Amino acid sequence: MNRMSAVALALLAVTPLGGQETGGLTLTEAVRIALDRGRDVRDARFAVEVAGEQVSEQWSNLYPQLDVSASYTRNLRVSEGFLPAIIFDPTADPSELIPVRFGADNQWQTSLSLEQTLFDPAVFVGLGAASRFRNLQSEALRGRAQETVTRTRIAFYNLLLAQEQRRLTHNSVRRVRESLEETRKLNEAGLASDFDVLRLEVELANLEPNLLRADNGVAEASRGLAIELSVEDLDGVRVTGSLAQIDLDDLDANSSANREILTFGGQAAESLPAIDALVTEATETRSDLRQLGLTEDLRLTELRLEQVQYLPDIAAFGSYSITAQQNGGLNFFGDANNRTTGALVGVRVNVPIFAGFSRDARIDQKRAQLRQAETQVRLATDRAESEIKTLRDRVAESRARARAQRFAVRQAMRGFEIASAQYREGISSQLERTDAEVALRESEFNYAQAVYDFLVASAQLDQAVGRVPMVDGARASE
Repeated sequence: MNRMSAVALALLAVTPLGGQETGGLTLTEAVRIALDRGRDVRDARFAVEVAGEQVSEQWSNLYPQLDVSASYTRNLRVSEGFLPAIIFDPTADPSELIPVRFGADNQWQTSLSLEQTLFDPAVFVGLGAASRFRNLQSEALRGRAQETVTRTRIAFYNLLLAQEQRRLTHNSVRRVRESLEETRKLNEAGLASDFDVLRLEVELANLEPNLLRADNGVAEASRGLAIELSVEDLDGVRVTGSLAQIDLDDLDANSSANREILTFGGQAAESLPAIDALVTEATETRSDLRQLGLTEDLRLTELRLEQVQYLPDIAAFGSYSITAQQNGGLNFFGDANNRTTGALVGVRVNVPIFAGFSRDARIDQKRAQLRQAETQVRLATDRAESEIKTLRDRVAESRARARAQRFAVRQAMRGFEIASAQYREGISSQLERTDAEVALRESEFNYAQAVYDFLVASAQLDQAVGRVPMVDGARASE
């Protein structure tokens, strides 16, 4: 873990949950922690390690195989066999048998064997299959890292939205309470009716339970982000930024925290690339498409691996052995009179002839799997194009909606100020002031929701195209 991630984790340990502009994790810090500690990414890294060792295992089939074996046997009773006595005594009865001992009290056997593959097409094709599988796992790691980054970004935005909902709820309750206090004073002075007071009391009673709901929403969003960061304190995550203060049209008008959110994935760009450019980029960089392409290559290699099973394999071998026997007490390997050695070399050729049509069946299976992989690539490409078009439209729509809602917030704020002033002067009714407050509350949340939708759609579009920030070849291969 690098120094910045360690500092960010320390920050998690000492800061409470909150929604302020400062004093919490930035989006970059949160993503870096998720990549360093995320369980999905760690699991994918282990899979890459396994695939790498499988490649090493395949390479071992090309190296010489050297084996040494040794054994010692102590015969508690040496076995005997029977031979015709005429072998030793020509005058003996042909039917007479005599017992003969085979072996000795002590027996030693040591051998050294060496085998080297000279030609085995299955080994070479298998090595290629293992390498392709390792490439597939490496790309899967990149894909898991992209998914982790996208989930972390959305969880970060969820927490910002929950914090905004809580802030707006508190502001709304505060405004209603202030209106209620003013109305009570006007009622005491005979300038407001009891109904106006009663109406505000009912509105306040309906709003106050939403405070607890908003707090619970923040806690739930905080726990969701904490799970992505793999931190133990699920309720202690605090982030920087404010959706209500994000200006999508003027990057310089934003605070440093909001500017970091907008520049993280390039959301501050004024215009989106053309659909054709995005689709072309996706075919080259989108992880699931690349994984399907690598899977297709792997299936083709597996088909070739089955086809080469019809070819012969050739290997050279040799061995050297020492054998000794001795009666009586134990004398390691005896002496030269009861010890012998042997050595041999040779070449073995194995030609497969017939295996009950099992190889034909396996070849047909691999050929069908190859066609299946090709179909999956075409289907996934079409779906990716459709997804990119949908998300691009969603990004453009949410940006336009945010721009309109920002204007609506300014107008609603002005309307509330006018309604409040007119009410205090007795020109307008409490109902008009209440309607203006509700319109302001809805406009503020609608703007925050539009910015949230824009950020989420942008994060999803990044993943759909395959250009997720902070995920590259260096990090994916760690």
